[in-house]
Amino acid sequence: MTATIIDGKAHALALRTRIATQVASFRAAAGRAPGLAVVLVGEDAASAVYVRNKGKATRDAGMESFEHRLPVETDAATLLALVERLNADPAVDGILVQLPLPAHIDAQAVLLAIDPDKDVDGFHPVNAGRLAVGAEGFVPCTPLGCLMLLQDLHPQLAGMEAVVVGRSNIVGKPMAQLLLQQSCTVTIVHSRTREVADHVRRADIVVAAVGIAGFVRGDWIKPGATVIDVGINRTEAGLVGDVDFAAARAVAGAITPVPGGVGPMTIACLIRNTYLSACRREGVEAQR
Repeated sequence: MTATIIDGKAHALALRTRIATQVASFRAAAGRAPGLAVVLVGEDAASAVYVRNKGKATRDAGMESFEHRLPVETDAATLLALVERLNADPAVDGILVQLPLPAHIDAQAVLLAIDPDKDVDGFHPVNAGRLAVGAEGFVPCTPLGCLMLLQDLHPQLAGMEAVVVGRSNIVGKPMAQLLLQQSCTVTIVHSRTREVADHVRRADIVVAAVGIAGFVRGDWIKPGATVIDVGINRTEAGLVGDVDFAAARAVAGAITPVPGGVGPMTIACLIRNTYLSACRREGVEAQR
C-alpha cells in the first residue's frame, strides 16, 4: 500500500479563492474590506517569513493588511498600548501578534489583551472556552485546517477513533475538541502517556503535533489510517514532520507531507477567520 498524499496547497488555494469571492460580496454590503493587523516584534527570520506570507494572502483575498513591525527592544507597555489601539480601530477585524515574542515580554499577557472578538488566532481563553462548549468563536487556525482536510477525506467522521499526539493549547487540545464535536472517539497522548504506540495503533485518524522529528513511527500506524502531520522540524535533512513519512506512507491510507500539507491551510484559515470576524462586526451574513 502507498498512501494518498493530501495536497494541502491545493486545498488552501481553493479555500482562499472561495474567501476572495466572499470578501468581494462583503465589500459591496459593508462598504469596506475586512482588515487584519499583524504585529511582529524583533527580527526572527522564520517569523518574518510567516508575517510576509500572511500579508500576501490577506491582500490576495482583497482584504486590508496592517503590518506593525517593532524593534526587538520594544517593552511590554508599548506593545500592549498598540494592541489596545488595534482593539479600538474599526478598520481592524482581526489581530495577530506573531509568536514567539522576545523573552522580556510576557506572551500570555499580550494574548489576553487582544479583544476576543478580534482574536482570529483563537488563542484567547474566551475563545478556548467557546470551543469547549460548542459556542460561536474563533478556532485556532492549524487545527481548523486539519479538520477541513479530514472532512474532505471523510465526510462522516462520526464513530472514527482518533489519536492526537500532543496536548498544546495551540494544536493538541483544540484539535481534540474539534474531533469530539464531530463525534469521534478521541485520545490525547503526550509525554507522560504509557505505551504511546499502542494507543496510536488503534487510531483511524492520527494527528501528530508533538514537535519532535519522526516521533511517530511507521509501525505505529494502523493500515489504512489517515495521518495528519502538523510538525515542522528543521533538521540537517531539511524540514521534516513529527511522523516518519516514508515508513508511514507505506502503511497509511492518506498522509499529509511536510512541507505542503497542514502549513498552507493554517494561513488560509486565518484569512477565513478574519472574514468571519468582519461579517459578525458589521452584521453581514457570512457565506459558508
